[in-house]
Amino acid sequence: MTNLPFYTYTLQNVHGCFLVTDGSLYMATPVDPVFILLPVFDQARMKKGDDPGKFRQLDEVLFVEGYPEYQHLSSLAEKCMEIVCQTQEVGSMKFYRLDNSKVLAWLTCKVRSLKKALPALDKNYAAQDEKQTLVDAVSIVGEYLKTEPWLKLLYDHLGLEFVDPTTKESNTETFPNANENKMDYSNSLQERANKKTGKPEKQTKQAKVETGSKNIRDMFSRASKKKC
Repeated sequence: MTNLPFYTYTLQNVHGCFLVTDGSLYMATPVDPVFILLPVFDQARMKKGDDPGKFRQLDEVLFVEGYPEYQHLSSLAEKCMEIVCQTQEVGSMKFYRLDNSKVLAWLTCKVRSLKKALPALDKNYAAQDEKQTLVDAVSIVGEYLKTEPWLKLLYDHLGLEFVDPTTKESNTETFPNANENKMDYSNSLQERANKKTGKPEKQTKQAKVETGSKNIRDMFSRASKKKC
Protein backbone atom coordinates (compact mmCIF):
# COMPACT_ATOMS: atom_id res chain seq x y z
CA MET A 1 0.00 0.00 0.00
CA THR A 2 1.36 3.41 -0.98
CA ASN A 3 0.44 6.74 0.54
CA LEU A 4 0.75 9.38 -2.15
CA PRO A 5 1.62 13.05 -1.43
CA PHE A 6 -1.17 15.48 -0.66
CA TYR A 7 -3.11 16.73 -3.69
CA THR A 8 -6.68 17.56 -4.61
CA TYR A 9 -8.25 14.78 -6.63
CA THR A 10 -11.25 14.73 -8.94
CA LEU A 11 -13.22 11.53 -8.43
CA GLN A 12 -16.05 10.20 -10.54
CA ASN A 13 -18.94 7.97 -9.61
CA VAL A 14 -22.40 7.21 -10.98
CA HIS A 15 -23.65 10.60 -9.79
CA GLY A 16 -20.93 12.61 -11.55
CA CYS A 17 -17.63 14.22 -10.57
CA PHE A 18 -16.68 15.75 -7.25
CA LEU A 19 -13.55 17.14 -5.62
CA VAL A 20 -11.75 15.62 -2.66
CA THR A 21 -9.69 18.31 -0.96
CA ASP A 22 -8.22 16.02 1.69
CA GLY A 23 -5.66 14.79 -0.79
CA SER A 24 -4.63 11.67 1.15
CA LEU A 25 -4.96 8.86 -1.36
CA TYR A 26 -3.94 5.26 -0.72
CA MET A 27 -3.27 2.78 -3.50
CA ALA A 28 -3.08 -0.96 -2.98
CA THR A 29 -2.85 -4.05 -5.14
CA PRO A 30 -5.19 -7.02 -4.62
CA VAL A 31 -3.86 -9.61 -2.19
CA ASP A 32 -5.13 -13.04 -1.22
CA PRO A 33 -6.69 -12.63 2.26
CA VAL A 34 -5.15 -15.93 3.35
CA PHE A 35 -1.80 -14.13 3.50
CA ILE A 36 -3.30 -11.61 5.93
CA LEU A 37 -5.08 -14.15 8.11
CA LEU A 38 -2.35 -16.80 8.15
CA PRO A 39 -0.58 -15.36 11.24
CA VAL A 40 -3.93 -15.21 13.06
CA PHE A 41 -4.71 -18.84 12.23
CA ASP A 42 -1.22 -19.89 13.27
CA GLN A 43 -1.44 -18.16 16.64
CA ALA A 44 -4.95 -19.47 17.32
CA ARG A 45 -3.97 -23.14 17.19
CA MET A 46 -1.52 -22.61 20.10
CA LYS A 47 0.98 -25.04 18.64
CA LYS A 48 3.87 -26.13 20.88
CA GLY A 49 6.78 -28.13 19.52
CA ASP A 50 5.63 -31.16 17.53
CA ASP A 51 2.09 -30.83 18.89
CA PRO A 52 -0.23 -29.92 15.95
CA GLY A 53 -2.22 -27.55 18.14
CA LYS A 54 -5.87 -27.20 19.13
CA PHE A 55 -9.10 -27.03 17.18
CA ARG A 56 -10.89 -23.74 17.81
CA GLN A 57 -14.22 -22.21 16.87
CA LEU A 58 -14.36 -19.34 14.42
CA ASP A 59 -14.94 -16.62 17.01
CA GLU A 60 -12.07 -17.98 19.12
CA VAL A 61 -9.72 -17.98 16.14
CA LEU A 62 -10.53 -14.36 15.31
CA PHE A 63 -10.20 -13.17 18.87
CA VAL A 64 -7.00 -11.11 18.85
CA GLU A 65 -6.48 -9.05 21.96
CA GLY A 66 -6.47 -5.36 21.14
CA TYR A 67 -7.83 -5.91 17.61
CA PRO A 68 -11.61 -6.48 17.86
CA GLU A 69 -12.03 -5.54 14.17
CA TYR A 70 -10.96 -9.06 13.19
CA GLN A 71 -14.43 -10.23 14.21
CA HIS A 72 -15.84 -8.34 11.22
CA LEU A 73 -13.91 -10.69 8.92
CA SER A 74 -15.73 -13.83 10.07
CA SER A 75 -17.37 -14.65 6.71
CA LEU A 76 -14.11 -14.04 4.84
CA ALA A 77 -12.06 -15.96 7.40
CA GLU A 78 -14.33 -18.98 7.19
CA LYS A 79 -13.70 -19.24 3.43
CA CYS A 80 -9.97 -18.96 4.01
CA MET A 81 -10.08 -21.66 6.66
CA GLU A 82 -11.54 -24.11 4.18
CA ILE A 83 -8.31 -23.71 2.18
CA VAL A 84 -5.61 -24.02 4.85
CA CYS A 85 -7.29 -25.54 7.92
CA GLN A 86 -8.54 -28.91 9.07
CA THR A 87 -12.22 -28.91 10.00
CA GLN A 88 -14.11 -30.93 12.58
CA GLU A 89 -17.85 -30.83 13.13
CA VAL A 90 -19.42 -31.59 16.49
CA GLY A 91 -23.17 -31.37 16.18
CA SER A 92 -23.97 -27.96 14.71
CA MET A 93 -20.58 -26.49 15.66
CA LYS A 94 -17.44 -26.29 13.51
CA PHE A 95 -13.89 -26.29 14.78
CA TYR A 96 -10.79 -25.31 12.82
CA ARG A 97 -7.05 -25.89 13.09
CA LEU A 98 -4.36 -24.65 10.74
CA ASP A 99 -2.75 -27.52 8.83
CA ASN A 100 0.86 -27.23 7.63
CA SER A 101 0.39 -29.59 4.68
CA LYS A 102 -2.58 -27.56 3.42
CA VAL A 103 -0.65 -24.31 3.81
CA LEU A 104 2.30 -25.70 1.84
CA ALA A 105 0.00 -27.02 -0.89
CA TRP A 106 -1.63 -23.59 -1.16
CA LEU A 107 1.75 -21.80 -1.21
CA THR A 108 3.12 -24.21 -3.81
CA CYS A 109 0.15 -23.43 -6.03
CA LYS A 110 0.91 -19.70 -5.67
CA VAL A 111 4.57 -20.22 -6.50
CA ARG A 112 3.86 -22.40 -9.55
CA SER A 113 1.37 -19.88 -10.92
CA LEU A 114 3.82 -17.00 -10.41
CA LYS A 115 6.68 -18.99 -11.97
CA LYS A 116 4.55 -19.55 -15.06
CA ALA A 117 3.61 -15.87 -15.30
CA LEU A 118 7.07 -14.32 -14.76
CA PRO A 119 8.50 -14.99 -18.29
CA ALA A 120 5.49 -13.22 -19.79
CA LEU A 121 5.96 -10.22 -17.48
CA ASP A 122 9.70 -9.84 -17.98
CA LYS A 123 11.73 -11.18 -20.90
CA ASN A 124 14.77 -11.59 -18.63
CA TYR A 125 13.04 -14.51 -16.93
CA ALA A 126 12.64 -16.28 -20.28
CA ALA A 127 16.42 -16.32 -20.68
CA GLN A 128 17.23 -17.95 -17.33
CA ASP A 129 16.80 -21.57 -16.27
CA GLU A 130 13.58 -22.77 -14.68
CA LYS A 131 15.12 -23.46 -11.28
CA GLN A 132 16.26 -19.86 -10.90
CA THR A 133 12.83 -18.64 -11.96
CA LEU A 134 11.34 -20.92 -9.31
CA VAL A 135 13.68 -19.43 -6.70
CA ASP A 136 12.63 -15.92 -7.76
CA ALA A 137 8.96 -16.87 -7.51
CA VAL A 138 9.49 -18.23 -3.99
CA SER A 139 11.31 -15.04 -3.05
CA ILE A 140 8.39 -12.89 -4.25
CA VAL A 141 5.80 -14.98 -2.43
CA GLY A 142 8.07 -14.92 0.62
CA GLU A 143 7.57 -11.16 0.89
CA TYR A 144 4.12 -11.96 2.30
CA LEU A 145 5.29 -14.65 4.73
CA LYS A 146 7.11 -14.97 8.01
CA THR A 147 10.50 -16.57 7.63
CA GLU A 148 9.70 -18.87 10.55
CA PRO A 149 8.17 -21.25 9.87
CA TRP A 150 6.53 -20.79 6.47
CA LEU A 151 9.28 -19.54 4.20
CA LYS A 152 11.77 -22.14 5.43
CA LEU A 153 9.16 -24.88 5.12
CA LEU A 154 8.32 -23.76 1.58
CA TYR A 155 11.96 -23.87 0.45
CA ASP A 156 12.33 -27.34 1.96
CA HIS A 157 9.04 -28.52 0.43
CA LEU A 158 10.20 -27.47 -3.05
CA GLY A 159 13.66 -28.97 -2.60
CA LEU A 160 15.44 -25.60 -2.75
CA GLU A 161 18.30 -24.25 -0.69
CA PHE A 162 16.99 -21.73 1.81
CA VAL A 163 17.88 -18.09 1.14
CA ASP A 164 17.40 -15.81 4.14
CA PRO A 165 15.62 -12.65 2.90
CA THR A 166 17.09 -10.63 5.78
CA THR A 167 20.60 -11.23 4.49
CA LYS A 168 21.45 -8.47 2.08
CA GLU A 169 24.17 -8.74 -0.50
CA SER A 170 27.28 -6.70 0.01
CA ASN A 171 27.28 -3.39 -1.80
CA THR A 172 31.05 -3.26 -2.19
CA GLU A 173 30.81 -3.93 -5.93
CA THR A 174 28.26 -1.18 -6.49
CA PHE A 175 29.58 1.47 -4.14
CA PRO A 176 33.31 2.20 -3.76
CA ASN A 177 34.77 2.04 -0.28
CA ALA A 178 36.27 4.98 1.56
CA ASN A 179 39.84 4.24 0.44
CA GLU A 180 38.81 4.18 -3.23
CA ASN A 181 36.96 7.47 -2.82
CA LYS A 182 40.03 9.05 -1.24
CA MET A 183 42.28 7.75 -4.05
CA ASP A 184 39.94 9.05 -6.77
CA TYR A 185 39.78 12.41 -5.02
CA SER A 186 43.58 12.63 -4.62
CA ASN A 187 44.05 11.63 -8.28
CA SER A 188 41.65 14.37 -9.32
CA LEU A 189 43.61 16.96 -7.32
CA GLN A 190 46.87 15.69 -8.81
CA GLU A 191 45.51 16.04 -12.35
CA ARG A 192 44.51 19.63 -11.67
CA ALA A 193 47.94 20.40 -10.23
CA ASN A 194 49.65 18.82 -13.26
CA LYS A 195 47.58 20.93 -15.64
CA LYS A 196 48.57 24.11 -13.81
CA THR A 197 52.28 23.25 -13.61
CA GLY A 198 52.46 21.59 -17.02
CA LYS A 199 53.65 18.27 -15.58
CA PRO A 200 52.82 15.07 -17.44
CA GLU A 201 49.73 13.15 -16.28
CA LYS A 202 51.06 9.73 -17.24
CA GLN A 203 51.72 8.54 -13.69
CA THR A 204 48.34 9.73 -12.39
CA LYS A 205 46.44 8.14 -15.25
CA GLN A 206 48.29 4.89 -14.71
CA ALA A 207 47.28 4.89 -11.05
CA LYS A 208 43.64 5.37 -11.99
CA VAL A 209 43.72 2.54 -14.50
CA GLU A 210 45.29 0.19 -12.00
CA THR A 211 42.74 0.97 -9.30
CA GLY A 212 40.09 -1.77 -9.38
CA SER A 213 41.39 -3.16 -12.70
CA LYS A 214 42.25 -6.78 -13.40
CA ASN A 215 45.05 -8.30 -15.37
CA ILE A 216 43.72 -9.35 -18.76
CA ARG A 217 45.78 -12.53 -18.59
CA ASP A 218 43.83 -13.56 -15.53
CA MET A 219 40.64 -13.25 -17.52
CA PHE A 220 41.92 -15.56 -20.22
CA SER A 221 43.32 -18.06 -17.72
CA ARG A 222 39.96 -18.28 -15.96
CA ALA A 223 38.21 -18.82 -19.27
CA SER A 224 40.60 -21.61 -20.13
CA LYS A 225 39.97 -23.35 -16.82
CA LYS A 226 36.22 -23.16 -17.31
CA LYS A 227 36.53 -24.52 -20.82
CA CYS A 228 38.54 -27.48 -19.62
